[in-house]
Parts: sequence; C-alpha cells; structure tokens
Amino acid sequence: MDLTPAVGGSIRLLSDRDVRDVDAAARSILATTGVRVEDERLVEILVGAGARAVTDGRVMFPPHVVVDALESAPSRVLLHGRGGYPPLDLGGRRVYLGTGGAAIRILDLDDGRAREPRLSDLADIAWLVERLEHVHFFLRPVVARDVPPAALDLCKFYTCLVNTRKHVMGSAGTPEAAEAVIDLAALVAGGKEALTSRPIVSFVASWMVSPLKLDVGACRVLAAIVEHGVPVALSSAPVAGSTAPATLAGLLAQVHAEQLSGIVLAQAIRKGAPVLYGPVPAVADFHTMGYAGGAIESSLLNAACAQLAHSIEVPVYSDAGLTDSKLPDVQAGYEKGMNILLIALAGGNYIHHSAGMLESMLTVAYEQYVIDNDINGMALRALRGIEVSPETLAEEVVASVGPGGHYLTHAHTLAHVRSNEYFVPATADRRSRSAWEADGCTDARERAKEIARSILAQPRERFVSPEVDRRIRNRFDLPSCAV
Repeated sequence: MDLTPAVGGSIRLLSDRDVRDVDAAARSILATTGVRVEDERLVEILVGAGARAVTDGRVMFPPHVVVDALESAPSRVLLHGRGGYPPLDLGGRRVYLGTGGAAIRILDLDDGRAREPRLSDLADIAWLVERLEHVHFFLRPVVARDVPPAALDLCKFYTCLVNTRKHVMGSAGTPEAAEAVIDLAALVAGGKEALTSRPIVSFVASWMVSPLKLDVGACRVLAAIVEHGVPVALSSAPVAGSTAPATLAGLLAQVHAEQLSGIVLAQAIRKGAPVLYGPVPAVADFHTMGYAGGAIESSLLNAACAQLAHSIEVPVYSDAGLTDSKLPDVQAGYEKGMNILLIALAGGNYIHHSAGMLESMLTVAYEQYVIDNDINGMALRALRGIEVSPETLAEEVVASVGPGGHYLTHAHTLAHVRSNEYFVPATADRRSRSAWEADGCTDARERAKEIARSILAQPRERFVSPEVDRRIRNRFDLPSCAV
C-alpha cells in the first residue's frame, strides 16, 4: 500500500487575519470565561500548570498557560500499522483518510435492512477496509450489540487488530478499560516500549461537554491514556445554535477554546503527550433541531478547523464523509464527495468518518465503504494536482505526432495511462449504454455490493499470531463471540 502522503492546504477559507481573530477570541474566552471543572483532582492538575480556579467551579487559563502547553505539544505524531504498512505521519498539511463513528445500525449486505451490528460485523468491516487502498486507518466504526458492555472495549480492539494491519483507533469507557486495551496492544506490538515508540493503536477521548465543561469520567480515561504516552484525539463536538453560538465564527472561537484547554490538560498530565487537535463541529437543521452531518456548513467548519490547527502546529483529527442519507444514494454521494474533498484540500491530517457512514453517524453499510474508497481516491488524486515538467509538457511528443496525427499508440501515451496520472473508480461505469444494459443495468451501489461480497469471500488471514493470541486469551477473559 502506497502511503506517500498527499498534501492539502490549497484551500483556505479563513484569511490570516481571520485565523488570528478566532485564535485571539478563543484565548480570551479561556482567560475570562474559563472552563467548568467539577473534579478536585482535575482542578489541581490544571492549577499546577498555571491555570486559576475560581469559586463557582470554573478554571481560567491565563495566556501564558496556553503558550506553554503549545510549546510542549508535539507538532508531529506518527501512528503505525503492521506488516509493512508505513506510518501515518500526522502534521503539517499531510492528509490521510479513514473510517470513524460508533454506529448503532448496519445495513445488511444481503437484504439491505438496518439491523444491530454484531462483533462479526466489526471483523468483516476491518477485513474489508484492509483491502481498500484509499482507506488509510481503521477507527472502530460500529458498536457490537452482542458483546457484554464490560468486555466491549477490549473485544473491539482485539477484533480490529486480528482483522486489519492498518492503524487502529477507538474509545475506552473507563480508565481500567483503557489500561486493559493498552496491555492488549502491547502484547501485539511486542511490549510496552515497542507500543509507545511505534503506536499501533490510539484513542479518541470525548473529554469535553460543549459548551466549555469537562466530562469528568472521560477526563479520567484521558489521563490514563496520556500517562502511558499513547496518542489520543481530543474530541469536542459543539453544534451551532444548541451547544455553540449559531454563527459559524462564534462556534469556531468556542471549539478552538475547548481544544486549547484540552491541550493544556494533556500537557499538564504528561509534558510532550502526543495529542491530536480534535474538533468535530456541526450544525443542526433548525426546522427539526436534528443533527445535520451532511450540511455544507459542517464542511466549512471542519475545513476552517484544519487551518486553526495548522496555525498552532498541532496535528488535526478532522471530520469528513458524513451524510444524512439513510442509504447509499445520490444524496450520500454529493454530501460525502463535497465534504471529503473540501476537508482534504484544506489539509486535514487524520480525516475520520471518510468511509462507510450513513444517517449522521448512526448507520454504516458494507457497500458504502467501497463507494467511499472511490471518493477518497478521487480526493487524493485532486490533492496531487497536475505535474508540470519537461516529461509531462510533452513538447517532443507533440512535435513527433504533428498536426493531424494521433497519440493513441505513442509510447508516451502508453506509459502515462498506466501511471497514476489517471484515477479510475472501481464502482463507476464508463461503458456505452448498450454494454451497460447488456450487463444488467446495475448502479454503483450494486457494483459496490459485489466488490464487498468478493472481498469478504476471500480466504482471511489473522493478523495476530497463534502464540500472541494464546497469551492474550490467557491474560484476558474474552467472551465467546471474540473469535
């Protein structure tokens, strides 16, 4: 798998002055409004870093506290895979695209009906993604409903690691669960030192309840992760008009303040902790007040957040690929295509939700992963742009063909049509109508289903050795569904 990073940043929705103004507003919010912290230990940690506690449960962040935290936060985070996969080199404007979500429904590949996901679905999706070139990482996408809640975090990471070699990210519900997952990953990686030097897993922590209130339980999980030096995305998800101002700029100022406070907290727990700036901003449909994941305004916000992260030189966990459609249809295509391309062009580093998601994160579909692999591939091709060189300008070729000639059999043509100059989507049909009709008049969804079925039917390799698997099962009490 070629993971030479594509590079974004050609689109800038905010001017340099806009970025400075949003950043200044966010730092002012932290210094004058602060963050509500309803836990004495968290208050102690923040005060130890220079923050100031006030009597009504809020903590204020003087400007120098934010500056100090940004100086210690790494500007580059490497997330590793296994089996020869190169690391995801997060930082700058390098772009990677992957899965996301915690969907509670999946469209059955056979009958198309929405049902509850099982652990076997997580295994199947991981294997499917393993074979999809333009899905670079695997963030646990579904909540397996056949697993006891107490075992869910351990089982989901185990299942992911067994079925894909790509980097695995997920959440943990308790500090104890996070510790267990880290122990599990260390067994797979070859020890704790190997895990921290080449992290094959990372976490996402929803540590903030917007607006501006720490989730105490999630912060304790965050602390457990950070203390081990494992990378973590700081996810805060304000929604315009409900948990953030209705104006897009107002939401940006608030979510940037939330992210800065999270970086301060992580660096106060462990200086140099590898964190991802992780805003997941969104808007609501004000007619229903329902979450509108596919809205163009959500795309604008996420693209702007990439700029804010670049300005403070912290890698960014970006959000793109959501749709409000309930199935893989035209709506899903235009919403996903628009926002994946926009956030990629903006330079989002770790773009999650870019594959598989439907119904504003509530549902996934096997065939949607295949379709989104094509959308991602097209976005990555757009990032590469047009190479201009003596070879590609082809002056000598034009001269050799001359006026009235053709290029079909020229060696230059044959060389470049077989290169990465052109991207050909697997689910697209570019044949004549007569050929399409003769082949059954299938649409992209049906073609994607066939591709998914073909991949899932292939002989499956387990990416954890039998010896390591025995050690895992001796160490942990995994339920029978964890196969």
